[in-house]
Amino acid sequence: MLFLDMNKLLSVIALVAFYSANYFGQGIDQSHIKKHIHYLASDKLKGRGTGTPEGKKAAEYIASKFKKMGLQPLNNSFLRPFTFKKSSNPHDTSTAGVKERSAENVIGFLDNKAPYTIVIGAHYDHLGLGHDHNSLDANPEGKIHNGADDNASGTAGVIELANYFASNKKVEPFNFLFICFSGEELGLLGSKKWCENPDLNLKNVNYMINMDMIGRLNDSTHKLIVYGVGTSTVFVPLLDSVSSKFSIKKDSSGIGPSDQTSFYLKDIPVLHFFTGQHSDYHKPSDDAEKINYKGEAEVLDYIVNLIEKTCHYPKLSFAKTRNPDTGKSSFKVTMGVMPDYAFEGPGMRIDGVTDNKPAFKAGLLKGDIVIKLGNDEVKDVMGYMKALSNFKKGDSTTVEVKRGTEIKKLDITF
Repeated sequence: MLFLDMNKLLSVIALVAFYSANYFGQGIDQSHIKKHIHYLASDKLKGRGTGTPEGKKAAEYIASKFKKMGLQPLNNSFLRPFTFKKSSNPHDTSTAGVKERSAENVIGFLDNKAPYTIVIGAHYDHLGLGHDHNSLDANPEGKIHNGADDNASGTAGVIELANYFASNKKVEPFNFLFICFSGEELGLLGSKKWCENPDLNLKNVNYMINMDMIGRLNDSTHKLIVYGVGTSTVFVPLLDSVSSKFSIKKDSSGIGPSDQTSFYLKDIPVLHFFTGQHSDYHKPSDDAEKINYKGEAEVLDYIVNLIEKTCHYPKLSFAKTRNPDTGKSSFKVTMGVMPDYAFEGPGMRIDGVTDNKPAFKAGLLKGDIVIKLGNDEVKDVMGYMKALSNFKKGDSTTVEVKRGTEIKKLDITF
């Protein structure tokens, strides 16, 4: 047995620790996630509205992190401006007389001198002070919508994944493009604009990972929802091969209400990660204290493991998927409920009811499962949305719900 004196032994241990940390890189750090979310969702950023001075501050914060970790700017800047026209009335698609506004996507590139690139993205904008009529609060005007889960959580995820891959001292066989989009809440504006005028050839993009609302993992169910699994034939077996404690609900569609849609429409495989809806969605109460930081770190660890497994594959092939008819742009009415997207049916489970909206006035409750709306059977969230699109303001109908073991039939007016 070789004997070392204590000082030499401590020196060897310190050297091993140093080289291990530097070779294998830093893991996902909960404290970093918390710091990013607490800043982005703070009152001083006033909800990070698209095109606002506070939205610009959020963009500059993200850019400063990208710079610090050694990512490269594309076109000499981490900030990629775009302009848009958008009416504050969500039912008005006309831009006549609407003033042009500007906002910024934030982009950082990790160049591993590889032929293909993985895009990791999330939107950093939120609802600002509730002026764009997309809040679910009964009286939103002037209230700060901090958007901690939606989507400071996803933005923090992009920053932490960028830090991980920039510091792990491994040279993956892919480059990484980290993008934080603005304008998602106004209709995926930032991701659409970038995909129409990208900084690199989209044919060289291997796949895109999107994170939107990954901060409210339920510690009891541990359910993680992953959309886009049908956009490449390898995704389902890959997801199943990554060891985790999650109960993973898979959805095949590449089209959904977040930025992965813009990439899917360019024939790029996509995965979108989501920990589920909650009653604070699009309300001023979506605050940083309600984030499950340990849970988000677990989600990011899972994504890291998934990405590293794809390093053993060639460029992923793209597959078209069913395109759900959400009717999002054609809705003329709202019930004022929050669907539980993690519910596996049959029916559409209500995860929240907004005060003074039609559902509230009709007597619907959180936990009710909608099984019929008007003449349409409701099998799932998409069936509910399709049924809802049949009505206009002022219409009255009935809604059938399962409440516990009872079936209740309620009158509702839109």
